[in-house]
Amino acid sequence: MAEQHASNSGMVKRHAGSDRVLHWVFAASIMFLMGSSFLPILGIQFEWVTLHWVVGLVLLVTLCVHIWRAWLKVRLRTVWFGVADVRLALDGLTGKDVRPGKYSPAQKLMHSGVTILVLATLVTGLIMMVKVDTPFWERNPYLLSDGVWGVIYVVHGLAALTLITTTMLHIYFVLRPEKRLYLRSIFVGKISSDEHRMHHDSEKWAGD
Repeated sequence: MAEQHASNSGMVKRHAGSDRVLHWVFAASIMFLMGSSFLPILGIQFEWVTLHWVVGLVLLVTLCVHIWRAWLKVRLRTVWFGVADVRLALDGLTGKDVRPGKYSPAQKLMHSGVTILVLATLVTGLIMMVKVDTPFWERNPYLLSDGVWGVIYVVHGLAALTLITTTMLHIYFVLRPEKRLYLRSIFVGKISSDEHRMHHDSEKWAGD
C-alpha cells in the first residue's frame, strides 16, 4: 500500500524523479510546438519550420521512452481509461463516496486523450517532414497525392487545435485549489499521508 511507503515526514511518493523529468520535457515540447505553429498565424514571424520539426523529434523520443518505461513496469493499464473508470465516475456523480487508486477517472481520460492527440500529430507530422529539407533527405512534395496530403493536413491541424483545448483544460483543473496537491506532486514527487487518505483508496493504489 502507498501508506506503507510513506516517509518519516508523512509524505507518500506519487511520481519518481525520472517520471517528473519526462513529464516536463513532454510538456515543454508540446508548448513549444503549439507556439511555433500558431504564433506565425497570429502575425509573429520567425524561422519556425526547422525548430518545429526538431522539437517534434524530441517529443517523439520522449514519448517512446515513456512508453518503454511504462511497458517495462506494466503500468499501461493503470493510466488507461476503461470500463471500471466509467463505473467509478458514475458512482461519484450519484453522490457515493468513491476514491480512486493512484489516478482518478478524469486523470486517466486526460492521459488517454492526450496520448491519442499526440500520436495523431506525431504520425502526420513525420509524414509531412518529407516536404521539408533536412540533413537526412531532400524534400519530396510529390510523394503523395494532393488528396492524401489534404487528409494529413486536416488530421494534423485538427489534432493540434484539440490539443490546445486539452492543454488549457489540464492547466485550469490542476490550478484549482482542491487539485493543487497534484501540481505540487509533479514538482516534488510526493503528497501528504492525509491527502492520500482523503483522495485515494490504498487498496486500489497498491494495484497501480
